[in-house]
Amino acid sequence: MTSFFELKKNGTNLQTEIIAGLSSFLATSYIIVVNPSILSQAGMPFSAVLTATVLVCFFSSLMMGLYAKNPILVAPGMGLNAFFTFTAVLGMKVPWPVALGAVFWSGVVFLLLSAFNVRTYIIKAIPRPLRYSIAAGIGLFISLIGFSNAKFIVSNPATIVGPGALTPAVLTFLAGLLVTAVLVTRQVKGGILMGILFTTLAAYPIGRWWGTEELIHWQGLFAAPDFSLFFSLDLVNSLQWAVVPVIFAFVFTDMFDSLSTLVGLAEAANLLDERGEPRNVKRSLMVDAIATTMAGLVGSSPGTAYIESAVGIEAGGRTGLTAVVGALLFLPFLFLAPLLSVIPAIATAPAVVLVGVFMVRPVTKINWQQLDEAIPAFLAMVLIPFSYSITQGIIWGFLSWTALKLISGKKEDVTWPLLIVDVFCIIALVLE
Repeated sequence: MTSFFELKKNGTNLQTEIIAGLSSFLATSYIIVVNPSILSQAGMPFSAVLTATVLVCFFSSLMMGLYAKNPILVAPGMGLNAFFTFTAVLGMKVPWPVALGAVFWSGVVFLLLSAFNVRTYIIKAIPRPLRYSIAAGIGLFISLIGFSNAKFIVSNPATIVGPGALTPAVLTFLAGLLVTAVLVTRQVKGGILMGILFTTLAAYPIGRWWGTEELIHWQGLFAAPDFSLFFSLDLVNSLQWAVVPVIFAFVFTDMFDSLSTLVGLAEAANLLDERGEPRNVKRSLMVDAIATTMAGLVGSSPGTAYIESAVGIEAGGRTGLTAVVGALLFLPFLFLAPLLSVIPAIATAPAVVLVGVFMVRPVTKINWQQLDEAIPAFLAMVLIPFSYSITQGIIWGFLSWTALKLISGKKEDVTWPLLIVDVFCIIALVLE
């Protein structure tokens, strides 16, 4: 083990790697509950999505550790699950089996792009300000979903949206948000997961003491894994022209989420090769692509490298052993679906809101004084939550960037790969 993971070469040891793996797991484990709670709103069984989520986390993180040898966990991506449920299924009325097919095909495309190193051209095609703003826009979108799930923000005919009534459930959500924020601020390991557990316990009296609808329904502790979503994807209908924008959005979002995470973690922990690139980046992207392909087969939204892996890296994790330890810790949750299904939407809502905080950070890297870049970045960022569609933010961000650069006489900022992406954006508009 020491020689396989090159522990001494990387300045680490077995104990440090195990602690780092546990730390990354605690920081990432909220996805076990949050992903099923989001995808179940698309009509998919909670227990089956939980099984799929755990399997994606386990196998993908294991591959990242053994094949790519990086201390990075892989799990269904926040933002990607929101796009699956709220944009594709509920917004575009794509049946969830077809959406799972789109996940599978996006994984295949991602796999081909990674295998043939097309990522280099795609990276050059995407202006950095748009990368930052799209990440921030997805963060705002996720936070909006969290507030909506908690009924803190509700539909209002006069103002489009507005604040909800301060019911016992909303007050419990606010208490959970405060506690979770304090835990995260104080950098408590597993703080988000602790916040979910606190809010669940706080929600127990609702419906029992306060006379409203009960939110906690105990169904037991253990159960066999639910494999009912395995191979339930629709591979044929997911290749219709109307679904192409969904596949494109999955590929685009997944690839750049993965790339930005890998680059960020590599820079922070000096996990770089001799050329200054993230260590084993091609293998890491291959793992991400396989994770997405697998997710479509087992019944989940796409998998991606998790930025929360930084917690384990900060704890000293430097090799793939960190990811292997984290992967193994996911497995027991295959048998805890009844216990985890007790957790209500208001308990996961604080975690969802705070994930938005983490994702909005890149906006500080945008030069807001340079308007031909600031305006497209702003449009991409705000149109994602305002239109309730990640696709719309991406499309208008790219098209406005190209138009402003060309009209401003800055043709050198518009590359031919970017023009190809623009063509796909126009096709997506026509097909919607």
